[in-house]
Amino acid sequence: MFKYGPTRGELWFRLVVSVLGLAFLAAAIFLRGLPDGPALVEVVGVALALFGGTAVWTIKRLIRREHP
Repeated sequence: MFKYGPTRGELWFRLVVSVLGLAFLAAAIFLRGLPDGPALVEVVGVALALFGGTAVWTIKRLIRREHP
């Protein structure tokens, strides 16, 4: 049993925000095109790492029931 950490509701909130962030990123790339040069890493890489990493971490915790 986990005593500390984000609750199940907070994990679902994080998952929704992460999926929305990835959707907005996909929409921006679709509408504006893929950035060139360092902007590719800065915009796409950081956004994917943040939203994608949070989504994967959250899904893992929800599946394993690692929440109070």
